[in-house]
Amino acid sequence: MPIIQYKPTSPGRRQMSVIHVDGMAKGPSDKKLLQRICGKGGRNFTGMTMTRYVQAWYRQKYRRIDFKRDKDDIPSKVAAIEYDPNRSCHIALLHYADGEKRYILAPEGLKVGNRVMSGDRVDPDLGACMPLRTMPLGLEIHNIEFTPGSGGQMVRAAGTFAILSAREGNYAIVILPSAEMRKIHIECRATVGRVGNLDHASVSIGKAGRKRWMGIKSHVRGVAKNPVAHPMGGGEGRRKGGRHPCSRTGVLSKGGKTRKHKKASEKFILRHRKRGRFQR
Repeated sequence: MPIIQYKPTSPGRRQMSVIHVDGMAKGPSDKKLLQRICGKGGRNFTGMTMTRYVQAWYRQKYRRIDFKRDKDDIPSKVAAIEYDPNRSCHIALLHYADGEKRYILAPEGLKVGNRVMSGDRVDPDLGACMPLRTMPLGLEIHNIEFTPGSGGQMVRAAGTFAILSAREGNYAIVILPSAEMRKIHIECRATVGRVGNLDHASVSIGKAGRKRWMGIKSHVRGVAKNPVAHPMGGGEGRRKGGRHPCSRTGVLSKGGKTRKHKKASEKFILRHRKRGRFQR
């Protein structure tokens, strides 16, 4: 997937780039799978701003993705690879043999016309969805469930993948993209392959207006504000605030733990993503 650089007709276009995908559909192929959504700009029902630096994004429609992949033993064919404005990866439209159509996350290498299956006893081909208990070890997987039947919740961003490392009893050991090693129940499902659109991280936004289309406003630094607006504001000239970095409410922003202690989830983590050690 080559990255196309725009002609430098303006300062914004000079740095802007997009991804060109051969054979991608120009628009949504099935309008029945679309759902209207509207951005509220971080405001509540009274119009008061509850989340800063958020605005109503460009009008678009949500594509209903089949994260559960529960149509077992029914062959399907990839009809189109499409762009999804709501996520970083591309999506694939599947036509099932019984006439139903569903969207899935498009793995890297999936082409129009490929056959995709899901079930307990299917071949571990690209795009196949199956439980971890029947999946060969060492495979690259994505769209992993936390609990059986809940639908894929982990490893869904563009270019990411996890590795099925081992199985012990009723749990499988999976190495996540963050290097975290976690135990997941063997009845949880996952999809074979890595998520497509690997060049997503190499795209240059180019201008602030393109971020506005995504619903993101410019973020103002605390040291650039007045003392009444932020604890680190004010001072003569360019000053760093004279104190440790903190939030607008005075909470320290460096060195503190932000993850809440969850006993139910903590016992399944064998190796944390930052500490790099096994839990005892």
